[in-house]
Amino acid sequence: MNVGDRVPDLLGKDQDGKEIRLSDYQGKKIVLYFYPKDNTSGCTAEACSMRDNIEDLGKEGYQVIGVSPDSEKSHRNFIEKHSLPFPLIADTDRRLAEQMGVWVEKSMYGRKYMGIARTTFIVSPDGIIQRVFTPKEIKAKTHADQILAMP
Repeated sequence: MNVGDRVPDLLGKDQDGKEIRLSDYQGKKIVLYFYPKDNTSGCTAEACSMRDNIEDLGKEGYQVIGVSPDSEKSHRNFIEKHSLPFPLIADTDRRLAEQMGVWVEKSMYGRKYMGIARTTFIVSPDGIIQRVFTPKEIKAKTHADQILAMP
């Protein structure tokens, strides 16, 4: 998906099995960030960047929502271990990742496999993508600062 596209209302189920919809966050801008896997170094750094800046993000009108293909149980553990104050969508069937175009072929040590391309979508209160941070742009340790620095 690209700038100007509309994000689907139903995002998926969070760590507690609760359905998450964009319409639940009326009036908020959404930081919808996709990451490959709970409790890996880069993904933990990115999540902690969001956590450590959640107050400033909130002041700017943002609600943070993370998405990965991990299970609800994995997400609950990740949230508890790192005190994450935002929901994580368990996209175990990769439906949302595929809709958003971030489920892609990757390569590591010559082996090809399918996975999440670390991507962040900034979504307006009316559900339209305003900005896309691509995998090459995202600096996991300071990603929240990148969002806050947007014009």
